[in-house]
Amino acid sequence: MSVKELMEKKLQSAFTPLEMQLEDQSDRHIGHAGHDGKGESHFHLTMVADSFADKNRVERQRMVYQVLDEFLQGRVHALSLTLKAPSDI
Repeated sequence: MSVKELMEKKLQSAFTPLEMQLEDQSDRHIGHAGHDGKGESHFHLTMVADSFADKNRVERQRMVYQVLDEFLQGRVHALSLTLKAPSDI
């Protein structure tokens, strides 16, 4: 299973998102720090989940970082986030 698939599985289990898109942007970072040529090192996550209701931007980010910690401590060098509650859209 790919890093992306494993991350999606963990996110799905933790948040049961209404919408989720995890985009591997590693190819955009060739030659930059953290890009070792193997790919699956830079991602952008867009997610809408009920669990983000009444949470500010930083609290939402911390929630995601906690779930994906094992990836962020290893293979994943960068993760940008767009996180919304249903009431935000």
